[in-house]
Amino acid sequence: MNVQHERIATLCQALKLDRVPDHYSTLAQQAVKDDLSFSDFLEQLLQHEQAFRQQRSRELLTRMACFPAIKTLEEYDFGFSPGVPKALLLELAALGFIARAENIVLIGPSGIGKTHLAIALAYRAAQANVKTRFVTAADLMLQLGSAQRQGRLKEYFNRAILGPRLLVIDEIGYLPFGREEANLFFQVVAKRYEKGAMILTSNLPFTQWAEAFHGDSTLTAAMLDRLLHHAHILTLTGESFD
Repeated sequence: MNVQHERIATLCQALKLDRVPDHYSTLAQQAVKDDLSFSDFLEQLLQHEQAFRQQRSRELLTRMACFPAIKTLEEYDFGFSPGVPKALLLELAALGFIARAENIVLIGPSGIGKTHLAIALAYRAAQANVKTRFVTAADLMLQLGSAQRQGRLKEYFNRAILGPRLLVIDEIGYLPFGREEANLFFQVVAKRYEKGAMILTSNLPFTQWAEAFHGDSTLTAAMLDRLLHHAHILTLTGESFD
């Protein structure tokens, strides 16, 4: 390593230009070969740094989202489940619903790929540098209950519920909620209402949601009113993948 390279590396470290020290020399040689101007070389160098930062950001947001696995729309077998609205899903994959703070609710029987589709849309969001979080309804209740017992409920809401631009809650209705859990879930929906987008999946039609929320039809109706006010409801039909 020559002295000038050391000085460049030190300056790049101070300026947090992580990619430049390892690649400026190669890009400079290519610029000479292609007879590029200094400005063209500088632009290419900065584009290279920007691309690296964007990729690093996407990887970080994907890890922070806590996906149980990476799923994509391209991997989903729409031919196996003709009742799944492919055109609408591809439209939603443009992610406009996030900017509008709208919700997506995937309703259908077990094994049809609701979780796959929810992850695929959320993964698309993370790749677009949207802060995203995935959690099952059961895990969400455990975390909310723990935060409440420890006196950290407000902190938890600010960080884990209001922090992500997109919140995915999977498997609503698989396990019934107690009264306190139902109230906490209502707070999740109420606090994100018209402020942040959500994707929810459930094997229960809306007429049966009260059964999952401690039989509280009043609370369930108020929650659904907020949840479905700005929502895309996808009722999925087809054979189970299992």
